[in-house]
Amino acid sequence: MRSRIVVPTVGVVLVAAVAAGCGGGGSNGSGSAKNGGTTAAAPTESNPPGDIPDNQAYVAYSPPGRGFIVKVPEGWARTSKGSATTFTDKLNRIELVPVQVSTAPTAKSVTTETVPALGHQVPKFAAGKVSVVSRHAGKAVLLTYRGDSAADPVTGKVVRDAFERYSFFHNGHEVDVTLSGPVHADNVDPWRIVTDSFAWR
Repeated sequence: MRSRIVVPTVGVVLVAAVAAGCGGGGSNGSGSAKNGGTTAAAPTESNPPGDIPDNQAYVAYSPPGRGFIVKVPEGWARTSKGSATTFTDKLNRIELVPVQVSTAPTAKSVTTETVPALGHQVPKFAAGKVSVVSRHAGKAVLLTYRGDSAADPVTGKVVRDAFERYSFFHNGHEVDVTLSGPVHADNVDPWRIVTDSFAWR
């Protein structure tokens, strides 16, 4: 049975930006403002919590001796635990886990082995869909699911996360790429950039 490492996202950041301005002029004794009176300024652009900006830059990452390379968002914090490497920023997370296996993962093996394991690891786990998808590196088994993050150490707040877990395989080597963020965040394009950039070396 393959080992899996899943650590929910920790951290809650609420991002909002509102701008308002007003302008007016003097009067000629009539009490009315010149140039049409008060005018509101255009609102500052704001991304919902968890949305990765469209102008996010990406950098290549290749852990020594692991035989793969992948692009990750520039500036994200990197941590390592055992063979797993994790990149985090605010509410979003990318986890890379290389695994030595004898056979390639399949939709059936992910359904019968990985899903039950995650059910014991992820708070309030809810399985989604298992499918086989194509990326530049070839076929990958994709598992979507949802779960609760760990409580924020400061606020105690828990975030409901959406997960995409891709299992890539090549010559006895498997790498599980798990991407997660708040369920309402729209990170389809960033997650596609990351998973399309995965390549064996």
